[in-house]
Parts: sequence; structure tokens; C-alpha cells
Amino acid sequence: MVGEINGCTDWSEALRNIDVVIHLAARVHVMDDQSADPLAEFRRINVDGSLNLAKQAAWAGVKRLIYLSSVKVNGEYTLAGHPFKESDIANPQDAYGLSKFEAEQGLLLIAQETGLEVVIIRPPLVYGQGVKANFASMMRAVKRGLPLPLAAIHNSRSFVYVGNLVSLIATCIQHPAAVNEVFLVSDGCDLSTTQLLKACATALGVKSRLWHVPQRLIESLAALVGKRDVAQRLCGNLQADITKAQSLLGWAPPIAIAEGLKATALGLLKSTHN
Repeated sequence: MVGEINGCTDWSEALRNIDVVIHLAARVHVMDDQSADPLAEFRRINVDGSLNLAKQAAWAGVKRLIYLSSVKVNGEYTLAGHPFKESDIANPQDAYGLSKFEAEQGLLLIAQETGLEVVIIRPPLVYGQGVKANFASMMRAVKRGLPLPLAAIHNSRSFVYVGNLVSLIATCIQHPAAVNEVFLVSDGCDLSTTQLLKACATALGVKSRLWHVPQRLIESLAALVGKRDVAQRLCGNLQADITKAQSLLGWAPPIAIAEGLKATALGLLKSTHN
């Protein structure tokens, strides 16, 4: 245990005789942030904490650091058929996304100064056994058979099953072409909200109960009650292009969405029965 992660954390014992560091820890997106200065709090952990780890890793002789960033560095939404690419100009829209982008920039600078090999991975929403927050709530709603007004959503969103994310991380541990590169990751098959709900129902072994409400009406009603961001997540597009990882690393997601959702559903059912 190293205690709280920030710019003063002592990593010396944890880094002893280590060749590769996979840095996943972060202050994540907080829906109802009560911090007096949310950006400062995100920076304290996600920026200062990450750069402190990288500097100590370089001093300790670590060869490579793999940093799990976020697609939110690219932005919050895409136009249909125009997925995010690693070469796009960064466009973080909130404190979390900005802190992740600042950490990326700092890590790449440390790589130049010290020779530490840095690999940055930007995932979209990650799901799998033990998933929490909105994804878990959605699956529970489908499992209970709640009627949802989401049968007519024609967006496209990227997701990544945790097994596929782990596969890319494993590839990046040793691949020489991964050094000081940024990679987007996904399951390689984007879904609309309607398709996702139906796929979740199939994985859970229940019938989906969706009813047709025009997408524009959902967006208008959400705006009226101050929930435009919720409508964006339900109706908007967020696609990630994984061509770079495929071409540069020879990587492809090994696990199909249906298989990943089935594993996620089994985890949810198991937790419900315990």
C-alpha cells in the first residue's frame, strides 16, 4: 500500500525491480462533485499524482509506463460516421477530461526528458463484471423489465469490454511500436442505445421492453428539465476509431460484444443473488 495518490506519494518500494508500470488509478468523473474546486482536486490526483509516479518510475529504472487515460480527452460527442482519432485536436469539456489531457502531456514530456517509454490508452465506457454507475443501473432496469422510452434511438456509441481493454494493455507492454504513442480502444463494433438495450436483454435472458418515443422529443424534454447532458449520453454519438492500434500493433479486440455483455450479465446476476 502506498497511501493517497498525489504529487508527494512515495513509490520507491512499489517500483523496486519493476520493468513496466500500468497506471490505472485516478479520480474519476464525479456526477455531483461537492469539492470546492473540482479542477484542482482532479489535477492533484490525476496530474500531479501521475507525473510524480512517472518521474519516480524513471529514476527507479522502469522501462515503460502504460497510462489509462480517457476518450473524454478527445471530447464528449462525435458526428455520426466521424469517429474520434488520436490525431484529432484534444477537446476535453470537463475538469476530469482536462486533467487526463494535462497528465498525458506531462507524461510525454517526461518520456522525452528521461527516456521512460510511455504508452497512452484512451478508452470509452468500460464494462464487464462488477461494472457500476450508469451501465449497471441500465442493466438492472432491463433485468426488472422496466418499460423504457428508447426504442427509436439511432445513434452510434463505442464501448469496450474490460477483457478487450486488458488485451490491448497486454499488447502494449512489449510491442516496440507502442512507445510514446496514444491509442483509442473499443470493441470495434459501435451500437445505438436501442441496440445496446436489446443486446443487454438478450445477455440477461429477458425480453426488452422498449417503447417508441421520437428522439427529438426525448432531447427536448430533457432540455426543459435541465438534463441535456443525460439526453446527450442516451441519444448522442461517441465513436472511437481503433484503426491505429490495429495497423500499428496488429491488435484486434478478441472478445465480441455479445460475449462481453454475457459475462457482465452473469456478474450482475451473481451479485444480485448474493
